[in-house]
Amino acid sequence: MKNQKINFIYMLACCLAFTGCDKYLDITPKGKTLLSTVDNYDQFLNDDKFFQGATAPSAYTYLNILSDNYDFVTVKTPAIDPTELVYTWSLQFTTDINSSPPMWGDHYGRINLYNSVLAGIDNATGGSAAKKRSIKAEALLGRALEYFYLVNEYGKPYDGATAQQDPGVPFVTSNDVSQKVPGRSSVAEIHQHIIDDVNSAIADLPSDNSANRLRGSKAAGYSVLARTYFYMRNYPEARRYAELALSNTKAVMINFNAALPATNFISIHPDVIYGRIFLPLYPAQLDFMRSFATNDLRVRKLYSGGDGYTFTTRGATLYAPVYISPTLQYGNPGTSVQEMKLTIAECAARSGDLTEALTQLNDIRRNRFSNYTDYSSSDQTAVLDQVFLERRHEIPFNGLRWFDMRRLDKENRMGTVTRYNAQNTAIVTLPPHSNRYTLQIPFQVISFNPDMQQNP
Repeated sequence: MKNQKINFIYMLACCLAFTGCDKYLDITPKGKTLLSTVDNYDQFLNDDKFFQGATAPSAYTYLNILSDNYDFVTVKTPAIDPTELVYTWSLQFTTDINSSPPMWGDHYGRINLYNSVLAGIDNATGGSAAKKRSIKAEALLGRALEYFYLVNEYGKPYDGATAQQDPGVPFVTSNDVSQKVPGRSSVAEIHQHIIDDVNSAIADLPSDNSANRLRGSKAAGYSVLARTYFYMRNYPEARRYAELALSNTKAVMINFNAALPATNFISIHPDVIYGRIFLPLYPAQLDFMRSFATNDLRVRKLYSGGDGYTFTTRGATLYAPVYISPTLQYGNPGTSVQEMKLTIAECAARSGDLTEALTQLNDIRRNRFSNYTDYSSSDQTAVLDQVFLERRHEIPFNGLRWFDMRRLDKENRMGTVTRYNAQNTAIVTLPPHSNRYTLQIPFQVISFNPDMQQNP
């Protein structure tokens, strides 16, 4: 009886975010669609629950609030609401036992949906074996991306020396809520599951997803592998897969010197390789804004400057493309051409291949600066620093900056990050190698799974 309660509550915590909006998984039709045919499963993979957070704020938003690009002038002391608790790197973001755990519930809710596809597609009717394999491959890829987020939120930053012992997250492969919740797999095991699932999927993924870049493709698979190896700090493999992603996609960067896309649909934005969706609106930290060059077009196309872009007033500058460039209003926490180019640039710079690093760096900047003069240097440290800066400028609020902070902290490249209240008084710090770089397992999950190991 105890295990049944634990399993049920665990399922509830994982899937609460989707209650009332599932159009496909009812036991009886009631005007909805049961998953029975291959076409049903194919259409199910177009449902927006797979691509955007079902709760507000979504996991992607919370990741941005954790980062050092974000400022919160009116934060209360002590922090009270979930946003404030996230901003101050509190141990827990909510103790409401009846709510879906922020971030954890978002990811596991989508994993449950992908597992539903994997559990049923083989027995679906009306489609070819090749189409079934393709749908299964997309579900494996989508689930792998969710596990990438989970292990980088709730597992320690990847360290090859300790990853086999460091606790990761439960690897759930079934949508049967009566099954016992598995224990936490290690960080190494979760990463290997991600790699194995994507590698097994690539052969059956479509060669092109240009008609809907929220769906999978071979390039999408390579891009997820590139991102996974990048945060494992396996830079040779990250570069290899980023190059494969770019060579297998029709996606190209958006040039800010030219006309912007005619639509705000992430699904057909030209720079998307494997898209996800959220609506970003964030106050930007002043020192971060001061690090942009004066001819960087991103500032006035993506940020609202309430102080005339002087960057003198906290809270006046918002990352708010919805107000300035509406067709760029949605953020893409999925993979993109620019992320892959930044990955290649950093990996090349780390290996001493400064020619390739500069090629990628300058190609990005030509699409982002007016009157740009190519940057050149034979100093490896200087080139790497420029790539770090460009990465922060190009993907500032797509959820990856927090993961970059964790990764760079492992290399002693992160100083102390300080949060300030409205009076500019320091209220909390995140020192190098802090335990706060790894989120605690949510209160709700531990409450109903008391044997699950908690993070410090």
